[in-house]
Amino acid sequence: MFEDIHALVEFAEAGSIARAANRLHRTPSAITRQIQRLEAELDAQLLDRSVKPPRLTQLGIRIVEQSRDVLKRVDDLKALAAKDAEPSGPFRIGVSHALADGALVEPVQALTKRFPKLRLRLLSDLAGDLIAKVRAGQLDLAVVLLPDSRSLPPPLIADVVATDRMVIVEKGRSRGARMPTWQAMSASQWVLNPPGCLLRAALLGILDKAGPPATIAAEIHNMHLQLAFIKAGYGLGLLPERFVRRYARGAIRMIKPKGLELQMTIAIVRAGPLGSLEAVAAQFKDHLAASFAS
Repeated sequence: MFEDIHALVEFAEAGSIARAANRLHRTPSAITRQIQRLEAELDAQLLDRSVKPPRLTQLGIRIVEQSRDVLKRVDDLKALAAKDAEPSGPFRIGVSHALADGALVEPVQALTKRFPKLRLRLLSDLAGDLIAKVRAGQLDLAVVLLPDSRSLPPPLIADVVATDRMVIVEKGRSRGARMPTWQAMSASQWVLNPPGCLLRAALLGILDKAGPPATIAAEIHNMHLQLAFIKAGYGLGLLPERFVRRYARGAIRMIKPKGLELQMTIAIVRAGPLGSLEAVAAQFKDHLAASFAS
């Protein structure tokens, strides 16, 4: 039907069947059949054939006006799918709460400078919820922490940009202070992510084997707020080492006890090709990887 609509519009602009056929590199009889097929599909007479050459009926004129809009929308769709087209329109990025810090500012700013027609939309949420939004088409991609062993359901794919080692942290102590044992840490208060966090579950599993169930003093998604409570001596915490080195500045002490091997993969999760937005996704990945590497 699309080709038939195209033939009708070309007829309206060319003024005759012959000229429309010449513009479309087809025979006049082929153009005639296309218009007849469209008339049958719409159950309407679009050409007045009582005059020579045929001309559009009043309904045909209105159909042509609407058809031009249809063709433009199809061209827009083709441009959206074309990898070499200039990226434009909304680009929706999800960021896991665990990664929502200042390291993302520069990669995002780089996108707005490189692609001025882009409209960025950022959303911070739980990793599981972000992955569900990507799968549902509500986000173009999401930056999340994934366990090394975790597999994503198709059609989702993950592009790894960095790995992050998790460390236990406490309020800074004087030099020479002993590192606490697992048993001592199990009896301590903790500032952790809310339930549903795989890191929290893994840590609590280790602590449960060392002593009594750990006391959760605060459940907070935001790492900066967690760090503030840890600095105040409210409890121990579990944070990415890169985040601690970037923001703690000696105010807290990192603890790396034997048996703590919690390493997460920082990955960009997406659901297949993005058409003209592929260049945006590629640049975002490169800038994000460089940001974590530095």
